[in-house]
Amino acid sequence: MPKVPTASEPRLALLPRRRYPSLCFSSGPSPPMSRTVYVNGSFVPEADAKVSVFDRAFLFADGVYEVTAVLGGRPIDLDGHLARLDRSLGEMQIARPLTHEQLRALHAELIERNKVEEGVVYLEITRGVADRDFLYPDPATVPATVVAFTQSRPLLDNPYAVSGVKVITLPDLRWKRRDIKSISLLAQTMGKQEAKRRGAYEAWMVEDGFVTEGTSSTAFIFDVNGCIRTQPLGHHILPGVTRRAVLRLAETGGLTIEERPFTVAEAVQAREAFLTAASAFVLPVVKIDGSPIGDGRPGPVAREFRRLYIEEASKG
Repeated sequence: MPKVPTASEPRLALLPRRRYPSLCFSSGPSPPMSRTVYVNGSFVPEADAKVSVFDRAFLFADGVYEVTAVLGGRPIDLDGHLARLDRSLGEMQIARPLTHEQLRALHAELIERNKVEEGVVYLEITRGVADRDFLYPDPATVPATVVAFTQSRPLLDNPYAVSGVKVITLPDLRWKRRDIKSISLLAQTMGKQEAKRRGAYEAWMVEDGFVTEGTSSTAFIFDVNGCIRTQPLGHHILPGVTRRAVLRLAETGGLTIEERPFTVAEAVQAREAFLTAASAFVLPVVKIDGSPIGDGRPGPVAREFRRLYIEEASKG
């Protein structure tokens, strides 16, 4: 049974301390760093946070991750992120190394140590450290690697919420298990870089004529019939935590919702388009491949979703 802290017992006591082999070498003392990082049971200075070169994350991208937004010093939608983490670990056949209680304590401790008011907590769990072999190592002898760190940055005061964002479309080159939040993100980083090169914020990926999702976001439109549309869940997209929250807000607001694919042409002709992501919340899309959406300005539906989501998140 996981240990449950008493009122007088710090949450840090929840977290097991283990030592893992490391093949990282240092030429001298580490320079002082401002952040504290969690690595396998220990909170250490950023400069001292190291993982073995034999970690399967490095060799095979054999791991999963979650990014949780922080507002007012509190993690947002953490239960949803932990549930999705469980699913990703299960699909990858990686035993969860920490309980939900311990993971909540980990997030709280990192946020407190790094004095994060707004920003994100990044959590990564890999299959662990073993000599290079395509076959999975025995989990009884190879414990999972757990790494987490924070990034402080403004989330509420996002200029793109006012101006809207430009999106380009690209072929979806990813593997077929996009429902797993895997650390294998090469296709997404290539797409994001191409979007930047072409003066856009995001790239929406297209497969079989339909938009699947963004490189780091869920794609939505408010179509010509006044219907909120987004891809249905399946192996082809990530089950976005913010996506789920927006769909719930839409249902509460009495809007028509269709989890049904849409084409690029339908998106360009839509009344509005917008995207959702953990650290971006909701952002209006004002151009797709250079074509304006609606009147080319952020629409009222996207703005209202952003306001409602932030309002709800701020209440905890």
